[in-house]
Amino acid sequence: MDHLNGESTYRNPILDADLPDPDAIRVGERYVMIGSSFNRAPGLPVYASTDLVNWDRVADALPAGNEPTAWFELPRHGQGVWAPSIRHHDGTYYIVYPDPDQGIFVVTAPEPEGPWSAPHLLLAGLGLIDPCPLWDDDGRAYLVHGWAKSRAGKKNILTVVPVDESLRTATGPARDVIDGADIDGWGTIEGPKFYKRDGWYWIFAPAGGVATGWQAVFRSRDVYGPYEERNVLEQGSTPVNGPHQGAWVTAVDGRDWFLHFQDRGPFGRVVHLQPMAWGDDGWPVMGKAVDGGPSEPVLEYPAPHGTPQLYRTIARSDDFAGGVPGPSWVWQANPSGDALVPGEGGLRIRSGEESGNLRTLSRVLGQPLPGMASRSSVRVALDGEAGTRAGLAVLGYDYLWAGLARGERGADAVVAVRTRDDMSERIIARIPVDGPVEVAVECAADAALVVELTIDGRALRIDPGFHASEGQWIGAELALFAGHPVGRAPAVGAFSSFRVDLDQD
Repeated sequence: MDHLNGESTYRNPILDADLPDPDAIRVGERYVMIGSSFNRAPGLPVYASTDLVNWDRVADALPAGNEPTAWFELPRHGQGVWAPSIRHHDGTYYIVYPDPDQGIFVVTAPEPEGPWSAPHLLLAGLGLIDPCPLWDDDGRAYLVHGWAKSRAGKKNILTVVPVDESLRTATGPARDVIDGADIDGWGTIEGPKFYKRDGWYWIFAPAGGVATGWQAVFRSRDVYGPYEERNVLEQGSTPVNGPHQGAWVTAVDGRDWFLHFQDRGPFGRVVHLQPMAWGDDGWPVMGKAVDGGPSEPVLEYPAPHGTPQLYRTIARSDDFAGGVPGPSWVWQANPSGDALVPGEGGLRIRSGEESGNLRTLSRVLGQPLPGMASRSSVRVALDGEAGTRAGLAVLGYDYLWAGLARGERGADAVVAVRTRDDMSERIIARIPVDGPVEVAVECAADAALVVELTIDGRALRIDPGFHASEGQWIGAELALFAGHPVGRAPAVGAFSSFRVDLDQD
């Protein structure tokens, strides 16, 4: 693909697709970034880069999905892996992640590509979220974390816990060090990242709420406080709402950068890159403030390494070589061993039991919906009894799907939608077919969806008057699925030639 800008600039967001709650580090000349994966499997995606602008997925730190395995064999929307952190200490990569219903876990690896260890439960408890470790100069280690009110009954509080150097256990009592209620007008405090610089302990944390908040920075001479605070990045006059929660990274040349997300609704929590520097008063400045402007995001800026900006999203076209999905795909639940059917001609998904709602179906394989105008297409075939179906969906709280459904008299090409308030799906179009169907879904910049069905060489465009919607803590997903009614035999949905075409101008 041709680069989007000149060799000296990049455009935000650098990843215009859903990678929630990013954290990143540099080790040597390589940058490594992770994000939340929630209920999806495999989980904890690991990305690598040599220039901070272009990122490739190199591993999944939870390749088998969430634990306990049996619980996550059904889609547990909004559960699983919340905001994680990644650090490198004494030759080992550490990812510390929370499951708000279980506690805080640690996985380790010698390289970003793995192999990643089995999860170890560092701290058990409900509502422990957003953890980040810090190894101090004297060899002691600490963990900062937040709280989820839905589980713990409290929020807006950041807590520091002393832990052993290997992050295996707590070594002393936890102490609350920051309370958002003590800061006039701030309220929400969560997502902390722990650093030390020039004798100061620094906690970078988002404040004010996901969609409308700002980036806060706290500092103290003592790890347990008291901490003073400053707002260092906010929306200002830009279209970048809620620019916060992310990672401070020092580049190879010594310059500082800040990676953060912006909540774009159906397009998810997309990733931005901001220049960062340290002011004369010892506090960090970000975005336009680095060059003397206001503390708000840059939309375009000289690239950290002078390299061209290439692919700005996560979704990828796939020919399903060997009958398996590429690394950009994730299941909505931990897949069973028989989810894929061996065979020729693309990807073959054995259907799962369903009740007519795709959000409850486990045999759903998805990629994040690109944040720019796009067209996604795939060839769909279906081998199954009456009541079975397979297709391409744009899946969020609300969803649209198009594909094949088999009835008592044969198969139909179907376009259907469902909102969170509907008791059942609404059929927009149903056309008898004899064989596979080509399905394409076009998503406009405002998330409006249009379907094109190609049947026997004839293209039929259908406008359902429907927009993509966000999911629970995530954006919408481009999803392939196969389902069958309870009590019926499984079907096989066959998919080939999946393509994603983007308008990146």
